[in-house]
Amino acid sequence: MSEPTGATRRRGPFQVGDQVQLTDPKGRHYTFTLQAGNQFHTHKGMFPHDELIGAPEGTVVRTTGNVPYLALRPLLPDYVLSMPRGAAVIYPKDAGQILAMADIFAGAKVVEAGVGSGALSTYLLRAVGDTGSLASYERRQDFADIAKGNVERYFGGPHPAWKLTVGDLQDNLVETDVDRVILDMLAPWECLDVASKALVPGGLICCYVATTTQMSRTVEALREHGTFTEPQAWETMVRTWHLEGLAVRPDHRMIGHTGFLLTARRLADGVEPPLRRRRPAKGSYGEDYETGPDTELTLAERAAIRKAQREAASHDARDLPQ
Repeated sequence: MSEPTGATRRRGPFQVGDQVQLTDPKGRHYTFTLQAGNQFHTHKGMFPHDELIGAPEGTVVRTTGNVPYLALRPLLPDYVLSMPRGAAVIYPKDAGQILAMADIFAGAKVVEAGVGSGALSTYLLRAVGDTGSLASYERRQDFADIAKGNVERYFGGPHPAWKLTVGDLQDNLVETDVDRVILDMLAPWECLDVASKALVPGGLICCYVATTTQMSRTVEALREHGTFTEPQAWETMVRTWHLEGLAVRPDHRMIGHTGFLLTARRLADGVEPPLRRRRPAKGSYGEDYETGPDTELTLAERAAIRKAQREAASHDARDLPQ
């Protein structure tokens, strides 16, 4: 059986065309592509690429200034953070959450909108494998060109499971019977109709948004659409640790907020989503909100809640010391 696309570039001795990540004594990384006859130069000296071609991973090379560099192939998280960018990339912590929580499996049929620089596309292609498919849609030609270069550089050429289309998802989506839809865009609520039509029953939609207002609007749009289960939303934060003898403590810097993730499942055709039995907190939707997700909460009940809140606030004010 043939190797999966790109697998031969992930193991064995270094070969011409491989990506190499050098680590200097201070932990700084330098990434380049091996080419016969080329040289790697720093302010600490140089060494020829030929010293690494045919050498095993984990080799230490020394520059003409006698500075040692550890040579390894970059991991995918290293690669996506160092590759050329047109748009900001989805950080590895969020890409890992998407692969796990959106349940991206080998052979899956996935649609992605908002390719950016191709970071998430690379993760998705590794997950679905040669037997799956990834249809990516990007509005901007310049971003699509950068993403194409980054993906092909990582896999060593075109990936057989990938199709990249330049244009809006709403106008160009042709895929059907899709298992997963991943939306990384400013207004994912605008794509819910086409995503719902493309997804199989039980399929999953995953949205990546940057702000709480985007998250709130997307959640309400999913609820009101009527073809999805109750959405779930979360964010992840990663904190590394300083490890030096007995000085074991959290690092001063961490990867905090990057974005929010939302997921929901596609209901079967003709099925209405079950009513939410848990009512929203008082005041969650404001005085002018008339179409909350809990249909059991009537306008009269909302008015009664608001009256009770005003009376409670007035009572609390009377009890304050004068």
